[in-house]
Amino acid sequence: MYLTRLTVAGVRNLAPLDLAPGPRLNLVVGPNGAGKTSLLEAIHLLAYGRSFRGRVRDGLLQTGAGALEVFAEWGEPGDIRRRAGLRHTGQDWTGRLDGAPVQQLGDLCAALAAVSFEPGSHALVTAGAEARRRYLDWGLFHVEHGTERFHPLWRRYARALRQRNALLKQRAGAGQLDAWDAELAQAGELLDQERRLYVERLQPRLDALSARLAPQLGPASMDYRPGWRRDQLSLADALLVARDRDLAAGFTSVGPHRADWRILHDSRPAAEALSRGQAKLTALACLLAQAEDFAACRGHWPVFLLDDLASELDRAHQQRLLEDLRASGAQVFVTGTEPIPGLVGGDWPLRTFHVEHGLIAPA
Repeated sequence: MYLTRLTVAGVRNLAPLDLAPGPRLNLVVGPNGAGKTSLLEAIHLLAYGRSFRGRVRDGLLQTGAGALEVFAEWGEPGDIRRRAGLRHTGQDWTGRLDGAPVQQLGDLCAALAAVSFEPGSHALVTAGAEARRRYLDWGLFHVEHGTERFHPLWRRYARALRQRNALLKQRAGAGQLDAWDAELAQAGELLDQERRLYVERLQPRLDALSARLAPQLGPASMDYRPGWRRDQLSLADALLVARDRDLAAGFTSVGPHRADWRILHDSRPAAEALSRGQAKLTALACLLAQAEDFAACRGHWPVFLLDDLASELDRAHQQRLLEDLRASGAQVFVTGTEPIPGLVGGDWPLRTFHVEHGLIAPA
């Protein structure tokens, strides 16, 4: 998967642009505040429906602009050509995929797969559980048949959860709650099974990558927690046990929407917090494991977005990561205030873009 054209307007401080990225390594260079990160945010927006720095209305939309627009064309194995566009006002959005209107933002985001490593990526292992659930669901959503199987299941569970929460707030009777408990439990058990199998599939990749990127931490394992005491109760039983508490609180307290996971390292006590640097490397190992799994299932790598790489990783880890991405054949975007030594290589074609005052041009 590689972008061949990117058109952006109305994003932060970026001037309208129309770029032709290279199929392998793209280096985006410029001073701080020039707009390098905004370029990666635009790609991320088309792949996730939001920026890695927040929602569209949280500053991604350019001051004074009525809407932002991002359009991309890309190629996939088999000489497949695809295109997608998103227009977002901060409140409402419209999208098109391969020339046809899109009704669900998730369907648009399913088309373009991108993995971002940026200054906030350590939050994947240090912050709240929502980001970790999104990590699992992104992987399931993008693997083979994920759109046909996982996304409808996720929507089914989300709909049942909304209905049950609405009934809890109304303090509805047992009969109404019984019906939605049954639907929530059935969808939730299937959703949990998908996530559990995915974690098991990621485990050997994560262990190998962690040993390569952070050998001082020891072997890594992903400890998955489903959102209820699954070892003791089915989800149906857990919902019934929690019903009185949920009625008092007005929301559902157990289920896959409360799932989480954490990384355990053999050489560190479970309760010992990782340093910021260790958290970055652990998050990077998780992202690379996910990308490797994507490639194994789909036959090609996702696009990689590496923001301010020189400030996030020391020289040795930069080179290790870039060597892995060079070998993968992935299209990579790297931002920095100056070129990174060792990037140029005969077997890794490089295209450089210079950014200044929101203007981006080939160097």
